[in-house]
Amino acid sequence: MSVTFADLESLGLSAGLCAVGVTSAEPFPDTLDDLVTRKARGLDAGMQFTYRNPARSTDPQRSLPGATALIVGAYDYQRLAPQRPLGEPTGRVAAYSWEDHYAVLREALDAMAVPIRAAGHRAIVLADQNHLVDRAAAARAGIGWWGKSSNVLVPGVGSLVVLGSVLTDAPLEMPAAVPVADGCRTCTQCLDGCPTGAIIEPGVIDAARCLAWLLQTDGMFPVDYRVALGDRLYGCDDCQDVCPPNQIRRRRPSGAGDDGAWVPVLEVLGLSDEALMERLGRWYIPDRDPAYLRRNLLVVLANIGDRGDPRVGAAVRSALLDDRAVVRAHAVWAARRLGLDPLLGLVRDDRAADVRAELARSHVPLADVPSGPATA
Repeated sequence: MSVTFADLESLGLSAGLCAVGVTSAEPFPDTLDDLVTRKARGLDAGMQFTYRNPARSTDPQRSLPGATALIVGAYDYQRLAPQRPLGEPTGRVAAYSWEDHYAVLREALDAMAVPIRAAGHRAIVLADQNHLVDRAAAARAGIGWWGKSSNVLVPGVGSLVVLGSVLTDAPLEMPAAVPVADGCRTCTQCLDGCPTGAIIEPGVIDAARCLAWLLQTDGMFPVDYRVALGDRLYGCDDCQDVCPPNQIRRRRPSGAGDDGAWVPVLEVLGLSDEALMERLGRWYIPDRDPAYLRRNLLVVLANIGDRGDPRVGAAVRSALLDDRAVVRAHAVWAARRLGLDPLLGLVRDDRAADVRAELARSHVPLADVPSGPATA
């Protein structure tokens, strides 16, 4: 029994992929150099993923010794955003997390792996993990070009795709992959549109400034980027939202349900830790600690909450009484930004260093929301 790339491509496209390509399972030396150099410059900011072990993530042989080919697939998740709920503060979620797009991607990749295994060859699926730099594989397989945003853009589709591969030792006849021409040309909208200037040069991200990454790190949320976070609760799509190739075709309606695109901030802040994790635990959360979800929720609430709403004051008050310093510290910042300073009496004698540091800040910009009374 033989298997051809044409057969696998047809299977992948039938399973929902928007593009399928193939390339050899040789290492990616240029990508290895980039990762090592950027890590030495501190641009990883503690990010793991492919930075964890660059030698492994740029050499498919580390995952499957004797591998000969990577069949690379892209799944298009461009959707219209559901209408934002009115009448309550809601946190924005990046489009890649509205639904489990990786589940669809993996099913399609698995569909291509089945006939390979049936033919007596080994095949493993690599997607959304630190074993392979998916974008490098996609670019070399001719699926798209590596854009200035650092994302791979698929011609006619754009960058709103998730990527993965089937790594195999099957002796596939591989058509020569033709590199996709750089479609960015002179456009710099992603660099100009990043709210924190995290794209420091074309294709290079400083993770220490990237809001999407900062929402997934532990410790204190950097004070310099709290206002810039705005209503973003998980991820940041700004560099992709302004990208012209992502606006060239009509987006499909989203199937996102509750908490897909918009999360009711006050409602989820009022949940127990267990209920909070049950509701939003599908996200990457530092140390799987719900305190960091509360940290992010408090920064968002401070940016968009109505200080005249008694529910906002009650949420901040509850956070000031939390037994975790990281929660109390961000509640201090939220109280001051919302003009709810009378609540700070609750932590006047707090001995936690992070809380004391927040209390000592000489300036916290006030949110542009209505004022209202607050009591401790």
